Amino acid sequence: MAASFPLTPERTRLGMLLLAHIAVYCLSLLYLAHYRFPVDFDPTTFHVFWNPSRLGFALLATGSLVLFAPLFAITRFSFGYFVGFYLYTVALGFLWLNAFTDLKYDHRLAAVSAAASAVAFILPALFISKPVRQIYVLSEPAFDRLLTAILVIGAAVIAAGAFYDFRIVLIGDIYEFRATMTKPVVLSYLIGMTSGALLPFAFAGFVMRNAYWRAAAALLLLLSVYPVVFNKTALFAPFWLVFMLALSRLFEARVAVVLSLLLPLAVSLALIVLFGIAAASIFSLVNFRMVAVPSVAIGVYSDFFSSHDLTYFCQITPLKTIMSCPYHEQLSLVMEKAYKLGNFNASLLAEGIASVGLPFAPVAVLAAGLVVAIGNRLSAGLPATFVMLSGALVPQLLLNIPLSTVLLTHGAGLLFLLWYITPRTIFDRKPDEVS
Repeated sequence: MAASFPLTPERTRLGMLLLAHIAVYCLSLLYLAHYRFPVDFDPTTFHVFWNPSRLGFALLATGSLVLFAPLFAITRFSFGYFVGFYLYTVALGFLWLNAFTDLKYDHRLAAVSAAASAVAFILPALFISKPVRQIYVLSEPAFDRLLTAILVIGAAVIAAGAFYDFRIVLIGDIYEFRATMTKPVVLSYLIGMTSGALLPFAFAGFVMRNAYWRAAAALLLLLSVYPVVFNKTALFAPFWLVFMLALSRLFEARVAVVLSLLLPLAVSLALIVLFGIAAASIFSLVNFRMVAVPSVAIGVYSDFFSSHDLTYFCQITPLKTIMSCPYHEQLSLVMEKAYKLGNFNASLLAEGIASVGLPFAPVAVLAAGLVVAIGNRLSAGLPATFVMLSGALVPQLLLNIPLSTVLLTHGAGLLFLLWYITPRTIFDRKPDEVS
C-alpha cells in the first residue's frame, strides 16, 4: 500500500481536511439534537437525540467508517469521487444518529449495513474509472452548436412549463402550490432533464470555452425553472453552480468537493453558535435540510421496513408496471403518511433498505456504485472542472432522491451520454487537471 499510495504532503493535507469535515458534521448533529428552532424543525419529531451513555457506540460506529476516509485522499478526482463523498457523509451521519434514535429497529444490524453499504458504494465509485473507447465523438464546431442548442431547448421547455404553471412564491409556500401543478408528465420529465443535466452541462461547457455571457444565460434559465416547478433545488441550482465554479478556481478538484460540504456546514454552525435564533433559518436549511435529513431518512426507512413488506425494487416506475407491488403510492408519500415528516424521499442508501432489507442492502448499493462507475468511465479524459461543474447537481439530487429517478427523471443518464460524445481534444488543459 505504501508503495502504491505514498504519503505526500498533498494527501496529508486532504486527509486532515476530511477529518475536519467529519468532526464538523458530527458537531452539527450534536447541536441539532440540543437546539429548538423557532422555524420548521423539532429534533424529537425527526428522531434526532443525544444520550451521553450511548456515546461509545456512536464513536465505535462512526469510527468504523472513518477508517475508510483515507480512500478519498489517495484516489484521483472522478464523478464517482464527487457522488461518493456526499453519500459517505450521509452514511456517517446515520451511524451517529443511529446510536441515539428512538426509532425501533435493530440498531446494530443497521449500523453494520450502513457502513458496509457506504464502503460497497465508494469502492467502485472511486476506483473504476478506466476510459471506454469513443465510437462517436462530436467535432469542435458541433460541440459548440450543441451548447447553443441546449440553451434554445432549455428556454423552450421552461416557457412551455410556464404556460401551465408559473408563480413567484416564497420557499415556505412551495408545497401548497406544488400540489396544484397541472403540467403534463412528459413536460415534467423534460424540465427535470433540462435543469438537472442539460443546463449544467451547457454552463460547464461555456465556462471551459470562456463564453461567460452564454454561461450566465444558462444560469438565468436555471433560475427561471423555480417559478415553474416550485422546488428548492431549482431555486438554489444556479447559486450552487457559481459556488462550485469559485471552488474549482481556487482549489484542486478533490479539495473543492470536500469544501463544498465542509464550508456551508462550518459557516452555518458558527453562525448559529454566535447569533442563535437570528441564524436559525440558515442552520436549518444547510445543516439540517441539506445534509442531516438524508441521514435521518436511512433511520426512518430502517424502522419502516423492519415491520413492513420490502419492495424488491418495485418502487422503480418501469418495474412497477410489470410486477406486483405492496405500495401503490410513491415511497415518499408512504413515509409521509407513516411518519408525518413531509414527502420523505431518500437516497440510494435508503432505497437499498426498502428494496432488499438491511442484511442485503449493501449488495443493492454495490450495484448503484457500479452504475456511477459507468459515469466515471464515460467522463474519463475530460477536465476535472468540466466534470465537476456539469455534474454538480447530481450529488445534491442523490442525497434525497433514488438513483433510478436521478438517472431517468433528472437526466443523469443523459449527462453520461453527453460526457461520452464530448471531444477531449478541445480543452486546453494540463495532465493533472484531467479526471
